[in-house]
Amino acid sequence: MKAVQVVGYDAPLELADVPEPSVSGPYDVIVRIGGAGVCRTDLHILEGQWKEKSGVTLPYTIGHENAGWVHAVGSAVTNVAEGDKVIVHPLITCGLCRACRFGDDVHCAQSQFPGIDTAGGYAEYLKTSARSVVKIDDSLEPADVAALADAGLTAYHAAAKAARRLRPGDKCVVIGAGGLGHIGIQVLKAISAAELIVVDRNPDAVKLAVSIGADHGVIGDGSQVSQVLDLTGGHGAEAVIDFVGEGGATRDGIAMLRRAGDYHVVGYGENIDVPTIDVISTEINLIGNLVGSYNDLCELMVLAAQGRVKLHTARYRLEEFQTALDDLDAGRIRGRAILVP
Repeated sequence: MKAVQVVGYDAPLELADVPEPSVSGPYDVIVRIGGAGVCRTDLHILEGQWKEKSGVTLPYTIGHENAGWVHAVGSAVTNVAEGDKVIVHPLITCGLCRACRFGDDVHCAQSQFPGIDTAGGYAEYLKTSARSVVKIDDSLEPADVAALADAGLTAYHAAAKAARRLRPGDKCVVIGAGGLGHIGIQVLKAISAAELIVVDRNPDAVKLAVSIGADHGVIGDGSQVSQVLDLTGGHGAEAVIDFVGEGGATRDGIAMLRRAGDYHVVGYGENIDVPTIDVISTEINLIGNLVGSYNDLCELMVLAAQGRVKLHTARYRLEEFQTALDDLDAGRIRGRAILVP
């Protein structure tokens, strides 16, 4: 089969012919890929940022946002059958460790991460497990939802965590209305009654945010903190969800926060610099967010099937992987890029 592989760090990806994966265990599921999301993490992989953490042996197939059709299943698989349309949770988990028993499978002690530390979905087929596949509604197509497997799931996880503490009349600031942010905005509008303020440096991104449900759009022109404070009566927001995490966003996010407010970090790239006396005296909470759980993905698929969460995508053929990565790196993509074999 055709697969796009990492052959070296700081080196271009290569399209190669590799063996098609096959069922070898009772809970294995082989998925015929219908869409694979192109993520900024893929750029970081090529830069070598994940080299030590993943420990993966090169060459290997990249791609961790995947959806498609079940091609083959192991003898013990009962939750899906050949031909089913599925989206793939980004982790392969054991189901037996303490985290999995709590439903917190994101922190599975034995997890594998296809596209990061084992073969991923920039290919015609992907090997995963029964614990990782979620059937999707007949109204949805794999290429339309593939990026929800990681970008959407991460955004949902953060938005849902924030929504559990937000009450009607509260204010929530979203920093960044890009690939993750535009999904988080839709999730917040679907599951929370909070007033939503979106901040982005790009005027087009702000327009998009307002068109999909934001109550207020703020262009990050240097006055964004004062604008948010004006919109919150000078008190700041009960929650800030930062999908950027660099370029001064963390400083702004803390400054936009109300006393006892929650600052959710999703994007990364810089350090958070807050005097501990300020953390104590204002009782603010700094909350990290990784990717969401299997149950989070199931809930997100319900919102997608209801039409309450939609991805803005640009499609590329699998052979156009380099163009897709170049467009992402240059900021030419609004929403998410999807590779279609």
